[in-house]
Amino acid sequence: MDSTPRVAPLAAFLRAAIGAGVGMVQLRERRLTDAELLGAAIACAQLCRSANVPFIINDRCDIALLCGADGVHVGQDDVSITGVRSLIGPDRIVGLSTHSAAQIDAARTGGADYIGVGPVHATPTKEGRPAAGVELVRYATGHAAQPFFAIGGIDPSSIGEVISAGATRVSVLRYIAQAPDPARAVRDLVAEMNDIG
Repeated sequence: MDSTPRVAPLAAFLRAAIGAGVGMVQLRERRLTDAELLGAAIACAQLCRSANVPFIINDRCDIALLCGADGVHVGQDDVSITGVRSLIGPDRIVGLSTHSAAQIDAARTGGADYIGVGPVHATPTKEGRPAAGVELVRYATGHAAQPFFAIGGIDPSSIGEVISAGATRVSVLRYIAQAPDPARAVRDLVAEMNDIG
């Protein structure tokens, strides 16, 4: 199947988001066939590369290698960081999701370049996973050995508490993706972060 119909809106969305200040992009799409995912990943990788924005693929080392992504993000139940490194090499970025203080502590020596901390708030993107709360962000601020992104239900109404808890990076999907004007949504979040930080 030609992935072009799905890629065109994604590319336009990504151009707008990057132009408004997104500093890293992660492609997390589980509803596509492998061929569609690869087509989308190639388009995203090219856009990100031209803007000098790191591009990460969720879970799929094979797709990351084929599209030339900068790295891979894995969850707690996915391939180990060691396994990911053996597949993609030592020079690509590897991120890891964490949902508890124990997982943050374990990540200190696990070899991830960054960690995702959350979900801070309940979110349909992480259906069935209870919110960890802003307390986990505070814990990460004092204990994480690597940079971290607060993730989960973050929008302008909640970003203040996340930044106040010590986060300097956030990962946002729903608020930006569902906005009538994604570029404005990004600018609003960046402005809010700058005002607080």
